[in-house]
Amino acid sequence: MKRLHVHVGVTDLAQSIAFYTNLFGTGPTLVRQDYAKWMLDDPRVNFAISHGHAAPGIEHLGIQAETLEELADVTARLNSASAPVLAEGETTCCYARSEKSWTADPQGVVWEAFHTMAEARTYGSSPMLDTLAAMAPASSQGGCC
Repeated sequence: MKRLHVHVGVTDLAQSIAFYTNLFGTGPTLVRQDYAKWMLDDPRVNFAISHGHAAPGIEHLGIQAETLEELADVTARLNSASAPVLAEGETTCCYARSEKSWTADPQGVVWEAFHTMAEARTYGSSPMLDTLAAMAPASSQGGCC
């Protein structure tokens, strides 16, 4: 079963951990000096926050596959969505070793499809995310909603 992924950049990690712990009714499943993650079943989401890796706000969204077969299915759907897909392959990012690909929707919202194989000791990097973010159209100016 797949899980929605949301990654939010924050300015104060401790304050944000307290806020999201109250919102979700449980503490994070992983905390590092610059990162925290909740693996929730209700709602089924991998919700991550980080300080110093992204501008404040939603950095990207994603679909986390539990198996490589699910990842192949999600990646095939990305490839048929008429948007460039950047295959990153196996990488270390967000304290995890994962296989992943990236794309952006027509508004420039960045999405990743990934399967996590193991935890990692370092935050790592995601050069394809940086490449895609640079290619994505600038967000339109306007009001809320």
